[in-house]
Amino acid sequence: MSMMSEFKDFALKGNVMDMAVGIIIGGAFGKIVASLVNDLLMPVVGLAMGGVSFADLYSALDGNTYESLAAAEEAGAAVFKYGAFIQSSIDFVIIAFVIFMMVKAMNNMRQKEEEAPAAPSEEVTLLTEIRDSLAKS
Repeated sequence: MSMMSEFKDFALKGNVMDMAVGIIIGGAFGKIVASLVNDLLMPVVGLAMGGVSFADLYSALDGNTYESLAAAEEAGAAVFKYGAFIQSSIDFVIIAFVIFMMVKAMNNMRQKEEEAPAAPSEEVTLLTEIRDSLAKS
């Protein structure tokens, strides 16, 4: 089997195509959740904290005080951006929770599809009993 035909078999298998679609949808979904966090949730959290944005929280490591993070970076100071870390941590927790809820919903739908098999018909039961009794004889 040539390498090209092996690659074709691999690439066109259902699992690979499903995975590719999942990755594309996951990337788009990540953008939606990031927008939810950055554009809707964090402004409310910042307002509750007195108008402070997490992304603007920092500590200058050179000991000087600067007006803002942008001013510290412009001055070339090394900065400890703990606000950006907090923001990324909140993003992660929210994204992980949303994905957990989606997987849980999908598992619930899958369980409903996997109902118990129907009981065998009377004819099948009767034939099974006849077979078993003949096997004993």
